[in-house]
Amino acid sequence: MPKARRRSGRERRRRFVYITKNREYHVMDSLCVAVRDLQTGEWLEDHKALRRRLEGGVKVFPNGVAIPSMAPPELGDPIFFSYIDADEASRDVITSKLQSVDRPDLDDLVKYPPKTG
Repeated sequence: MPKARRRSGRERRRRFVYITKNREYHVMDSLCVAVRDLQTGEWLEDHKALRRRLEGGVKVFPNGVAIPSMAPPELGDPIFFSYIDADEASRDVITSKLQSVDRPDLDDLVKYPPKTG
């Protein structure tokens, strides 16, 4: 029986699902392409994270100070997405704590809401 090969080097996958307490954030090439509510299973077409860049995690310290990290989010950290609003001001979307990271189901890829805006 052949042994499973471990790949070394950089991550090659382009699609990830970041799962928090209430939502799944579907990300492709660091861009949020879909958000699903975990209680209802519904795709959220107006969520602020849509079409926003996943920048990294947020480290929350015991004294309550939260500092964004440009490193990929780690389990237990909130994640943040950035965007520029109509006034060209930078805005951030910060989620609840990251519970897991997975790959999207192939069936979900065709269910993503249409791109708008």
